[in-house]
Amino acid sequence: MGLTFVSEPVRVRTPATSANLGPGFDTLGLALTLYDDLSARVTGDGFTVSVTGEGAGELPGDESHLVVRAMLRTFDELGGRPAGVAVECVNRISQARGLGSSSAAIVGGVQLARGLVEEQISDEDALRIAAELEGHPDNVAPCLLGGFTIAWSEGSGARAVRLAAAADVHPTLFVPQERGLTSTARAALPASVPHADASFNAGRAALLVHALTTAPELLFAATEDRLHQGYRAEAMPGTASLVASLRSLGVAAVVSGAGPTVLALSPVPADFHPGTAWRAQALGVDATGALARGSMVEHAERDPVAAGRKS
Repeated sequence: MGLTFVSEPVRVRTPATSANLGPGFDTLGLALTLYDDLSARVTGDGFTVSVTGEGAGELPGDESHLVVRAMLRTFDELGGRPAGVAVECVNRISQARGLGSSSAAIVGGVQLARGLVEEQISDEDALRIAAELEGHPDNVAPCLLGGFTIAWSEGSGARAVRLAAAADVHPTLFVPQERGLTSTARAALPASVPHADASFNAGRAALLVHALTTAPELLFAATEDRLHQGYRAEAMPGTASLVASLRSLGVAAVVSGAGPTVLALSPVPADFHPGTAWRAQALGVDATGALARGSMVEHAERDPVAAGRKS
């Protein structure tokens, strides 16, 4: 039996995300109040994408676009494909800056596909599909679920739990003009690290969960890292220098994802100036994640056990 597609357009707002957060390499992530807006409607004539904002003129306009690839993967999971879909993307998340732009596209595509059909899959399955496409769950988890997430992989696929960040956690981004590539950043990492460094990071990652949710005054100590940022510093000297400058002032600053953006999780002094190469942006923590609007997904009750969501 084929899928039943809805006739009205579906809209999804996908948040930017910051992964790692210092010690939580490939595990911890935070959803931010910076968004891409996507919409889609079923058509009868192939798959098309129009892009405005970030990536306009660079990203493909056909089914090779990451949003459409995620939609097709989700349609296949649901059991069928429409003849065509017209997608519109209004992008505000900077590309290749360590802010989860690819995860936003993937999660947006998954949610658009879910919204365009009456049949449904769970949030747990949506997370699994998104993580398979992205290759790791640390960004797709907060993008889908919102808030502060702890993500991991097991035999059945990616899983995540969502925690509410403390009300007085106010992220600030420092976004550079230059771009970075996750593949380049990962290539700088060694195959093994000293046991003492692994132990250090395990303790700091555990402390970060407490600091972000309950005790923000501990964020400076909780964001110390020996697992990845030091190894990447040579490839991103400007990023490493800015992190060091902020931390010398007592600011809980880290590399956002694979960089080169810098994320501050504690207040930045008003008279701090990062230089002309950086654009500072004060944000909040997104609490809801990428819900589809005007669709079956919006009105479906999410199962907090299956989704792994907690508050």
